[in-house]
Amino acid sequence: MSREYFPPSRPRPARGGIKAQQRNFGRSWWARRWLAVLEEFNLGARLARGRSYARRGQVLSVAVAAGQVTARVQGSRAHPYAVSIRMPTLTGAEWDRVVEVIGSQAVFAAKLLGGEMPEDIEEAFRRADLSLFPRRGAQLVTECSCPDWSNPCKHIAAVYCLLGEEFDRDPFLIFRLRGMEREELLGRLGALAQEAPEPPAPEPLPEGAERFWEGGEWEEEPEEPAPPPVTAALPKRLGPFPFWRGERPFLTAMEEFYRGAGGQPPGEEERHRPSPGGKSRDRAALAADLAAGVSWEELRRRYDGRLLRPHAPGGRTG
Repeated sequence: MSREYFPPSRPRPARGGIKAQQRNFGRSWWARRWLAVLEEFNLGARLARGRSYARRGQVLSVAVAAGQVTARVQGSRAHPYAVSIRMPTLTGAEWDRVVEVIGSQAVFAAKLLGGEMPEDIEEAFRRADLSLFPRRGAQLVTECSCPDWSNPCKHIAAVYCLLGEEFDRDPFLIFRLRGMEREELLGRLGALAQEAPEPPAPEPLPEGAERFWEGGEWEEEPEEPAPPPVTAALPKRLGPFPFWRGERPFLTAMEEFYRGAGGQPPGEEERHRPSPGGKSRDRAALAADLAAGVSWEELRRRYDGRLLRPHAPGGRTG
């Protein structure tokens, strides 16, 4: 039977799309496990074009709900294509079995609470006669409104790749897709953990601790705070923004914002970072101290020798 043939086309430029932040879309084992199912479809050139679509930001939106992912992908036509990826959810009784197995292993709950997928989580699902990840493509139903007869097409592949990258950031998305929200899962695991023995009571405060609130004289002059050794530490701990749409990577933009908020010019983090000896390299602070007539001995205590060298009496820092 003959099939309708559509010649290769070039997608229209997409504005405000979701651009992939990683080259390989999945660093963690659970993201690679998700992407392995896509590779089993043997998409050939469609998979390569789907990856290109994901990197270029052709995917305009992605929404993950219980049993379904919906997305819009800008192709060669004026209106974006509608993509859906459906996967069966687990029933309430099936989730009861899963939670019981996971709750019996303290390491599972500990890693999930830390935002990490336990490497043997699939074994827990197998013990409950279930599967967390799709078993090949049989459990996936994919649709796209594009005219391509192939299924999955490159638009579906692009959404699938972005999902793999997003699973890296939030492993609980795969649980949502299977019908269990993060808060409910952790809440049920927490309820099981209440049966565990209580931790020992904390030690009492030392005698005279109430004097902490009375204030008093500093024994020595406090040093001025130095720039933090890691810029934007909190955003880096939280990880990439979900389905980021910016032109630049999220953490790169946040690093420049933090440097600016701290009075540190963009691109000069290394110059203002304390030297290994803990002495400042802040040129602006040095200029202020020089103008204030701070003694040379005090300057040597505060600043890195290379920064002081041009201002040293007689041209020496020793």
